[in-house]
Amino acid sequence: MSGETFFIVVFAAFLHALWNAIVKGAGDRTLVLGLVASGHVVPGCVLIYLYGMPDRAAFPYIVATTVIHWGYYILLNMAYRTGDLSVVYPIARGFAPVLIALGAVIWADEYLPLTAWIGVFAVSGGIMLLASEAFASRAARSGLVAAVGLAAVIASYSIVDGIGIRVSNNPGSYIGWIFAAEIFVVLYVFGTRWSRFRAMSSKAIWIGLTGGIVSGAAYGLVLLAKTTAPLGIVSALRETSVIFAALIGVLWFAEGPRGSRIIAAVVVAAGVALSVGARV
Repeated sequence: MSGETFFIVVFAAFLHALWNAIVKGAGDRTLVLGLVASGHVVPGCVLIYLYGMPDRAAFPYIVATTVIHWGYYILLNMAYRTGDLSVVYPIARGFAPVLIALGAVIWADEYLPLTAWIGVFAVSGGIMLLASEAFASRAARSGLVAAVGLAAVIASYSIVDGIGIRVSNNPGSYIGWIFAAEIFVVLYVFGTRWSRFRAMSSKAIWIGLTGGIVSGAAYGLVLLAKTTAPLGIVSALRETSVIFAALIGVLWFAEGPRGSRIIAAVVVAAGVALSVGARV
């Protein structure tokens, strides 16, 4: 992995943690997720205008990821309704690197060296340490289940998009089409909750739209990285977002405890170093 790709993915990780914090701190999360989707649609249309059509082989992947992202929004809303950001987010992201690396072997024919596998498992293990209190507690069990479901959904769309953007032969167009396809989410959310949307403050609307632009930038950067680097390693590096999420959870939402989360962050960082430093 080149240094440029490394910094792109780490920056994307920070942006991803930031937009999740925006959703967690929102009053009406369903409407905010609709606004997030809106923040994807407009840039998506601009990208389509600039880059045109991807190769025909990409369209089954565009349809698949659109459907999978519906599940993602539903589960994300459920998880943040009942769980802390610094618990839900690590669980959702913790399972994903291993699932993506395994899926890449099956569907993308990508085989990582042993050192990279150790790094991927270390990243997942460190992330799960961040959420260890959730497994020991019976509180917010529905949020825990939703977070585990999120991990499976994240792995699914990560693999689909990782392959789809490669076969598209036009990364800008592929990103544009998957973003523009979220118009169906927008129409559903606001079509069924229009009166609630009209009652939202302009500040809340701008926060939601900003979250959409931030999340779109984060995912677009990750997809670009997947055109040149293995899916499993990009995923492991992307999960440095949990470090940012833990810091945001502690400093912004006053969540704790701090000590175990610092240790877990060190484990994640070590896993990332092993993954990125491995020769692929």
